[in-house]
Amino acid sequence: MEKFVSDGLKLAYRVEGQGHPVLMIHGFGSTHAVNWVDTGWVKALVRAGYRVIMYDGRGHGQSDKPHDEDAYSLSLMAEDAVALLDHLGEPGADIVGYSMGAMVALVMAMNHPERVDRVAAAGVGENLLEPSREADSVADALLADSLKSVTTRMGRMFRAFADQNRQDREALAACWRAVRQPFPVDGLKNIARPVLVVAGGDDDQAGAPEPLAARIPGAVSAIVPDRDHMKAVGDKGTKDAVLEFLAG
Repeated sequence: MEKFVSDGLKLAYRVEGQGHPVLMIHGFGSTHAVNWVDTGWVKALVRAGYRVIMYDGRGHGQSDKPHDEDAYSLSLMAEDAVALLDHLGEPGADIVGYSMGAMVALVMAMNHPERVDRVAAAGVGENLLEPSREADSVADALLADSLKSVTTRMGRMFRAFADQNRQDREALAACWRAVRQPFPVDGLKNIARPVLVVAGGDDDQAGAPEPLAARIPGAVSAIVPDRDHMKAVGDKGTKDAVLEFLAG
């Protein structure tokens, strides 16, 4: 992977294919490879004629990993996405994000609409509208001595995922606490780009996509039946919904 610099951090990125650019922003605890390559997203998008731009977000994968919670605001991570487009000389792109990556994509559409063509926000839904979203159980799980000592279902899920991907758990704990702060819901009404909100029908972490889409002017929503938060990311139904949306 190559590197670019944003906010003093060196972040790793990768580009595949030719055509209209699609910037992919992965989810919490994941990497560009786990979220987009291993799940077949890159293959599907390149086959459809897109230039796929991926990167490991701050605190993840091959990118720098600060341990300070203040380094992980959604606004700062949206600036990273813009910095990558600047680095590549891309005036704009379609944006596809999953879970935390979808949150970053929506904030990017709020703060930098001129750099965004379309936004496919996957793995998010009505739970993003909640003013208080509990953070400590997952952060505590990430910092626990072992997975065996973690008792909450969500904590065990994310701790196992972090261990599987050999992530820096202290960086992830800081990131989790930051992104679980109240989402800037008031900014949704100002998004002036086409938006798709898509989530699995069994995704209790995201919640139903329709209420979130209803807060964004002109947004549409889709549900992938019988898929939870982890299974929906690579599901054919999610890909089909996003590809159809990007095709306009």
